[in-house]
Order: sequence, then C-alpha cells, then structure tokens
Amino acid sequence: MDVLNGWWDDYFWGAVIVAKVFIASLSLMIIFGLLGAAAKLSDNRLAQKIGGAYTVIFRGTPEILVILLLYFGSAIALTALVQLFNPEVRFVDVPPFWAGTIAIALIVGSYATETFRGAFLGVNPGSIEAARALGMSPLQTFFYIRIPEMWRIALPPFGNHMLSLIKDTALISIIGLNETMFVAKQAITVTGKPFTMYIVVGLIYLGFSTIITLTVMGIEKYGNRTTVGAQ
Repeated sequence: MDVLNGWWDDYFWGAVIVAKVFIASLSLMIIFGLLGAAAKLSDNRLAQKIGGAYTVIFRGTPEILVILLLYFGSAIALTALVQLFNPEVRFVDVPPFWAGTIAIALIVGSYATETFRGAFLGVNPGSIEAARALGMSPLQTFFYIRIPEMWRIALPPFGNHMLSLIKDTALISIIGLNETMFVAKQAITVTGKPFTMYIVVGLIYLGFSTIITLTVMGIEKYGNRTTVGAQ
C-alpha cells in the first residue's frame, strides 16, 4: 500500500466533495421530483405535458451527455447574457460543482417524479375524506395527511434513487470537479497503478452506499413502527 502514500489526503477531500455534491443534489432532486409529480398529477394539460417531457427527456438521455450539455450550455448562455452588459467579457465559466450537481439532480429527479406520483396516488382516499370531515383545509390535508402517507410508500424506491445519486457523482469528474474519480485519474498518471487507485474509489463509494442503505432501513423501520402503533 506504499503506492497510496501521499494520496490519502487527496482521497479524503475528494470524498468530502462527493458528500457535498450528494447533499446538494439530493435536496434539488426532491424539489424536481415533487414539482414533476405535481405537474403530472395536475388537471392542467400544459403542466402535464411539461411533466411528461421532463421525465422522457432526462430518463432517455445518457447521463454523461446531460452533464456535458448542461455544463457547456449553461456557460455559453451565461456568457451571452453577461456580454449584453459587458461586451469585453470573453467567456464566463460555470463552476463544475453546481453544473454537475444540477445535472444529476435533474436526471435522478426524473425517476423520483414517477416514484412520488405513484406514492401520492397510493394515499388512502379514506384518510383524505376523514381530514375533510374534520374541517382541514387543502393545505393542512396535504401536509398532515398526504405527505406522511406518501413518504412511507415512496421510501423504498426513494432509497434506490439515493443510491443512484451517490454513484452518479462519479460522473462529474468529466467536467473537472476534483472528487475521488478525478483524484484517482491524477494518481494513476503518477503511479501507473490504475487497479489500486480505482479500488480505493470503489471502497469509498461502497462506504457511502452502505451508510445510505442503513439509513433508509432505519427510517423504514421507524415508519413501520409508527404505522403499527397507529393501528
């Protein structure tokens, strides 16, 4: 393992960046998923079409391509916008962190859209009728009835979305983000040991995936316990 001497710190900080990307993209993914589900469940035909187009486009396009298009496309658009106010500006670079984070959040959010949509449809109609009978407003019904029941239904597949999200963070190295895959590529050029360097990356991602899996299992267990208690 002497070949790894001098690279442990780089791998550690690369893993920190992976964790930051995961947390930021997870938050955005939930937002995109809920907005997509709301659009597809809406009575408005335009909203339904927008929601359908979102899921079709981002589920049917290669993930690396989405990252590249968003990274370079946003840079071109931002440069054009800035040049309207300052023609001397040549190019505006978009931070790889945010370009990659938004890209993978959009990708996984398109899958979460269907998960959330199915979970909302699975909410017991009797619970909603009972809430109305108690005089709850639509907003109160949404937050106190629909959301608590929906998340129990959505949690198992949502855990899979979280695993996809953490693994997709490895793709952001293609646009220059200094995370673990990027560190491994740098280390390989110096040491000439690709197997060892990629094994370290694999172990880091296995650790993240294990933490996510155990967390989801714990939340599921807690959710099932509260459901049994209510019954």
